[in-house]
Formats: sequence, structure tokens, C-alpha cells
Amino acid sequence: MNQLGKFITLEGVDGAGKTSHIEFIKEYLTNLKLDFIMTREPGGTELGERLREILLHDEMTPKTETILMFAARNEHIEKVIRPGLTSGAIVISDRFTDASYAYQSGGKGVEDEEIDVLKDLVQKNLQPDLTFLFDLPVEVSIKRLKKTRKLDKFEKEEKDFHENVRKKYLMIAKNNPKRFSVLNSEKSIDEIQSQIKIKLDELLK
Repeated sequence: MNQLGKFITLEGVDGAGKTSHIEFIKEYLTNLKLDFIMTREPGGTELGERLREILLHDEMTPKTETILMFAARNEHIEKVIRPGLTSGAIVISDRFTDASYAYQSGGKGVEDEEIDVLKDLVQKNLQPDLTFLFDLPVEVSIKRLKKTRKLDKFEKEEKDFHENVRKKYLMIAKNNPKRFSVLNSEKSIDEIQSQIKIKLDELLK
């Protein structure tokens, strides 16, 4: 793929505050007069959004869930991410494949090797240039979730599930230090956004 743009992903446990920083990133890119696409997973396309509703609310086996996640991701890559990057845009996705390793492997026990096969099939050579991992102790994230919205099936999982998701994310970040920027979501919004700006400056300027 002739990639001209940059691919940025946002990851983290539920309730870690990803959504509240998306507007800051949009404003940052707008001020730089850069073309950007803001998208999300599961979702990002018409089919992906329909699959999102199924994935977030319907019960299924972990393996079925993983395969459906990658079906939505394949559509997302082919219709949004690759075309955006080829056009020179900055593509920002709220979650990507790291989430499958964290939630379906870390949380639900699907083998990494099985996810690897789907990743190779769907992504080929595509990899984020920068991943922000919003990290938060599970007790704090659960407390935040209960205050903010109606919970989906992942957010309703037991504490152990969320602990395993967090551990998996931190392990992935440790193994990929050049790509990941781990942000302590217990810090103030200003402190977090200052760190985000530093990393974006390094990537884009």
C-alpha cells in the first residue's frame, strides 16, 4: 500500500476517558489544517455499525465474537482506513486490533495465535503509526462507567475480566514501546492532553 497519511489508534479499558480526548485531537488537527478521518471499531462503515450492535449486545461464543470483529474490521480497512491513508489523510480510530487481543484474548481466552491468523488475513502490512493507551485502575473505571451511561455487554463483565483486559493492554504496550504512548487516565485532562500533543507533534511535524 502506498501510504501517505498517518494511522493513529486510541485504546484502553472501558471508562478510561478515550472519548473525552477525541475532541481535543480533532481540534489539534484542524488547527494544523490537516485532513483527518475520525472513525471507530467495531463500526466505521454501514455494515460495521450493524455488526457493532450485534457485537456489543448479543451473546455468542468468544471465537464467533472474534471472527465478527475481524469481519467488521476488514470492511473498515477496505472502505475507510486504507483509502484515507492513501489519500494522505490522518486516520484516527477509536479502537483497532489491539482491542481484539485485549478483550477477546485477555478477557475471554481466545488464543493469540488464532487472532494472529485473522490479523494477517485482514490487515496484511497495515499497522498503526501511533497508539494512545488510556490506562486506569479497574476499580476507578468501573466507578466511572456506572455514572456515565447504559452499559454494553463488555462493560457489564465482572471485575476479573476487566483486570485481564488491562493486563493484556499493558503487556502489548510493553512489547511495542515505539508505537505506544501509555497515558495515566487518573491525571488531569490538561496533563493528559499535554502528553497527547507532544506525541502528535513528534509524529506529524
